[in-house]
Amino acid sequence: MNKSELVDAIADNSGLSKADSKRALEGFITATEGALKKGDKISLVGFGSFSVSNRAARTGRNPQTGKEINIAAKNVVKFKAGADLSTKVN
Repeated sequence: MNKSELVDAIADNSGLSKADSKRALEGFITATEGALKKGDKISLVGFGSFSVSNRAARTGRNPQTGKEINIAAKNVVKFKAGADLSTKVN
């Protein structure tokens, strides 16, 4: 499902217009990005939680040449599915 299909699904399930659904989705994305950038955790009960984790610098290997390369440390976004979502998917 891509973004436009998600907007259509939100509109169908919520009774909002597609334009309102698109604004709501973009608002959610913007708010999520801002919170994660500050290091906050976002918990949606029953759905799941988004958090930021720090991945340490490490040494990797180029699979084509076998040469060692340094991989820089970075922050990564993690999502942990909630119990209700896990139950519905399975």
